[in-house]
Order: sequence, then C-alpha cells, then structure tokens
Amino acid sequence: MEKQIYILVVEDELEVMDALVNDLQSFETYFPVETANSSEEAKKVVEQIYYGGNEIGLILCDHVLPGQNGVDFLIELHADVLKHDSKKVLVTGQAGLEDTIHAINSADLDHYIAKPWTKEQLDSVVVKQLTDYVIEEKLNPMRFMAILDAVRLAEYMREHKLSDY
Repeated sequence: MEKQIYILVVEDELEVMDALVNDLQSFETYFPVETANSSEEAKKVVEQIYYGGNEIGLILCDHVLPGQNGVDFLIELHADVLKHDSKKVLVTGQAGLEDTIHAINSADLDHYIAKPWTKEQLDSVVVKQLTDYVIEEKLNPMRFMAILDAVRLAEYMREHKLSDY
C-alpha cells in the first residue's frame, strides 16, 4: 500500500476551518484532510501522520493562533529535515508584511492566501502546490492525474521517461 499524502489545515476559528475543509472536499479522496486548532495540536497531528508512515503534502495555516503563531509553527516544521518538504500556505487576513516576509525567508513559505478567499482561488493554489509536491518528491504521478495538473504531471513523466508507472 502506498503512503498517504495529507493536507493539514491549522485554523483556530471553527467557521473558517469548516469553510476550508468544505472547499477541500474534492481533494479528499486523494489527499486526506486533517485539522488542528492550534500549533500544539498541529504538532501532534504531524507526528501521528509521519509515525504512521505517511506524509503531509500541504499545510494551510492561519497566522493568528492560540499559543505559538502560524508563522513560527511553519518555521519550526521547516527546520525538521523529515518534514520540511511539505508545501506551506499561509491563509490569513492578519499577518503583516514583516511576518509574511519572515515566513517566506525562514519557513520557505510557498504561497499566501488572504482571507476571505474564493473556492476557485483555493483550488488553484492547492492543485499547484500538490502538483509541485508530487513532482519534487518523485511520487507516482499516475496516482494523481485525475485531481492535479495532469498536463504538468504528463510533462514530468515524459521528461523523466517514467513510462513504468
């Protein structure tokens, strides 16, 4: 059985979390969605996922969280060699320019989505980030052709002569 690639949503406002999870439903067949209300809870979820032999392909994280803020959580996660390849997206309406630059420079932030977002905007970011993850991690692209950027995945397969998939 192939390892699962998760999407982790870290958001303390229940309505916002529900909206994100709802907007991510179309991805859930291929990328199970896990949630956390704080950085501390997110760390436990991350450990459970990796302990189970799986990975996190994408983290959608709010900035303002109880305890440790989202930027610091993403920086800490990026510092862990086993987990730093996860794609990181800050989804917030409250991170200032300084915090955002800090996240880009220290956590290798992949994208920033301002609240409120549209489903189309979120879908576009998720498809791009997870397609990048699949390619960078050299995962079986055939597994994800139906949900991610099939053109980019096919190009990757042709360029790397991956006809064995």
